[in-house]
Amino acid sequence: MNEIIILLLMSLGSLFVLLAAIGLVRMPDLYLRISVTTKAATLGIGLILASAAVYFQETSVSTRILAIIFFILLTAPVGAHLLGRASYITGVPLWKKSVLDELKRKYKKTDHSLSSKED
Repeated sequence: MNEIIILLLMSLGSLFVLLAAIGLVRMPDLYLRISVTTKAATLGIGLILASAAVYFQETSVSTRILAIIFFILLTAPVGAHLLGRASYITGVPLWKKSVLDELKRKYKKTDHSLSSKED
């Protein structure tokens, strides 16, 4: 039974990592690439690590794996946000077919500040 669980978790994790890699190639601009890779790769890595926890079935290994999964879930979205914000500030253009730029009226290029009110 454990082999089936390991196989499912590893296969799903590998599928999500593959989808992240395909998304990195297929998405038209940096912001969409950041979004796709962060979400899919984080889930894929988490599932692969969960399969390792099921495989080893030791408390010390499982707690380390849970800590790794926790820190990946904590840091990956923050890193993606910082990359996206730095890209926006430096002027990386949006995809030409983007419909909405929510930061356009809220971001001041003079002092690099964001406001919650539209100017």
